[in-house]
Amino acid sequence: IMGVRYAISTAQPREQEIIVHGRTEANRLVDLKAEISGRIKKIHVEEGDRVKAGDRIVSFDVKDNEARLQEAQALVRQREIEFNAAKKLNKKGFSSDTTFASAKAQLDSATAQVTAMKIRLNDLVITAPFDGYIEAREAEVGDFVKDGNGIATIVESDPLLITGQISELQVGNIEVGGEGSAKLVTGETVNGKIKFIGSVADPETRTFRVELEVPNEGYKLRSGVTAGITFKTSSVKAHFLSPAYLTLNDAGVLGLRSVGEDDIVEFNPVQILADTPEGIWVQGLPETVRLIVVGQDFVRAGDKVRPDLFVAEATQ
Repeated sequence: IMGVRYAISTAQPREQEIIVHGRTEANRLVDLKAEISGRIKKIHVEEGDRVKAGDRIVSFDVKDNEARLQEAQALVRQREIEFNAAKKLNKKGFSSDTTFASAKAQLDSATAQVTAMKIRLNDLVITAPFDGYIEAREAEVGDFVKDGNGIATIVESDPLLITGQISELQVGNIEVGGEGSAKLVTGETVNGKIKFIGSVADPETRTFRVELEVPNEGYKLRSGVTAGITFKTSSVKAHFLSPAYLTLNDAGVLGLRSVGEDDIVEFNPVQILADTPEGIWVQGLPETVRLIVVGQDFVRAGDKVRPDLFVAEATQ
């Protein structure tokens, strides 16, 4: 019977970490475009300006649009008088239903014209759709722009997104709302929460997009900066030991040999969770196990052994 030495190892709780490479991204980026054709009368912002939702970006020349609105509103008042008269006559039997219906249709048409003119006047002023800053501005005073032409680019980067790709083996260990941190190449370290996890893998890399949302008050952090993202996962039971105890079975599987009941050798396949200068963290062992630390390469699973407790020699 082969003699071996063993050490008793007990699992400890370990909070896992997943590290992925990524970069910062704006939460939203929108290219504002003209909805009508017209000449730019006034520019309200410059590149780099911060804006609030609803702030004016540019204004078009109103020209005769206000006069046309007043004309349309006057027509509505006239149609209302005609409609009310037709309604009274219809009730008394002095006017046909057809005449009444025609008056109602003319009033509806005039009201629609007023609505259309108000919409057009609103379109003559382009406003910010959300809080952010002006990244670029294409329009200048005096420019004649057509429907669909670019006016400015507005960026929302508070909160800021830090995005990366997580492997298919690790994506199941994180969830939306979970915590994470990121170390930017520029030196800043920020903390945030997971906003989004992709549900479809990239067909080439078999990875999933993940977004970490972090605060960016004052827009101090910039978009497009390289970052290392660390996600914290749920705590697991793991053993901390020397990598020298690792061995391979006949099938080439990495694991550890232990002494089971009746002093019979068992082989335990393990997964390395972390490799540190002091030792490794592994998962796959029973909570308490007698690990063979001397002689593990000379025995096989099923062998009966003569185990002795390993006692480290004192150093001078």
